[in-house]
Amino acid sequence: MKTFVLMAGGTGGHLFPAMALAQELIRRGHAVELMTDHRVEGYGQDFPARRIHMVPSATPSLSNPFKFATASFTIARGVAKSFGILRALRPDAVIGFGGYPTFPPFIAASLLSIPGILHEQNAVMGRANRALSRFADVLALSFAKTRFADDQGLEKVLTGNPVRDRVRAIAASPFPEFSAASPINLVVFGGSQGARAISDIVPEAISLLPDALRSRLRIVQQVRQEDLDRVTKVYRVSRTSVELAPFFTDLPERIAQGHLVIGRSGASTIAELTVIGRPSILIPLPGALDADQKNNALVVEAGGGGWVMEQAALSPQSLATRLEELFTDPSSLAKAARAAQALGQPRAVEKLADLAESLAGQGTNTLESAS
Repeated sequence: MKTFVLMAGGTGGHLFPAMALAQELIRRGHAVELMTDHRVEGYGQDFPARRIHMVPSATPSLSNPFKFATASFTIARGVAKSFGILRALRPDAVIGFGGYPTFPPFIAASLLSIPGILHEQNAVMGRANRALSRFADVLALSFAKTRFADDQGLEKVLTGNPVRDRVRAIAASPFPEFSAASPINLVVFGGSQGARAISDIVPEAISLLPDALRSRLRIVQQVRQEDLDRVTKVYRVSRTSVELAPFFTDLPERIAQGHLVIGRSGASTIAELTVIGRPSILIPLPGALDADQKNNALVVEAGGGGWVMEQAALSPQSLATRLEELFTDPSSLAKAARAAQALGQPRAVEKLADLAESLAGQGTNTLESAS
């Protein structure tokens, strides 16, 4: 048995692939610990780690000297705390999944000469991972073409982005039967950031569809609690069949039952959509510094698995037009479903676990040599 420490920012995009790897490593008989930040309480209550360690961290701001100094002090505290935790755990390897909370523990692991993998979930390499690449042994990629990855002078391995066990369990689900007269299952979600825009636009777009088409719709939509009443009223006026909730614990299964998904294009969303194999209208989160969601979405569109609609140019009218085109051409959705599944990497977690085991078996870290 070996011990692995996973390091991830405390949001779903970083924690979900880390959770998938933890499940696989535990299946293989290894011990897993997690180092993250306080946000894990909202996303990772069920994380299968032996222990979860909260580490001080901060996002440095070069434009504000005071904030930069404060962040640097916090990061230094995080490195010191991580150093002590890692010396006590004596892990065989560490795997970082990005986000600035990865920064202190990954640096501490490097100071202790513990082998380390960085995993990049997006089609654009994140800033934290770029900063940490000099301390890593291997860079694991989710996309064959990843912006900024070629600039990093370390070994690169294409693994794909691991998905949770419950997603892998339904990966072989056939595309639901869809004809010109059958019910249409639409799944809508927007994530915690910028979800209001989707809640504003999608219900209004649905209300613009012809009555005959709208009456066939069966919609599942995830909305923020503060948007729930407003969205409910719009759907009630248009007499649309809809199930609304702030969170669906069975969202992967809902996606598998869907004929079309509308949502953001975060890395975990893309990984799950392509492993399950469902077509999507992707609305990248605007304003991101490196346009990571847009680049993720463009990969899916180029592969024929979905359609990108930029939020800045999106309106209820333009979305309604696209939906009517798709819903009146069942073959286009079935074709996109096959293309999406062709892009999927259902064995990503095995590849990443193999890589972790391989790295853990190489060399001797300073903790071992000191014992």
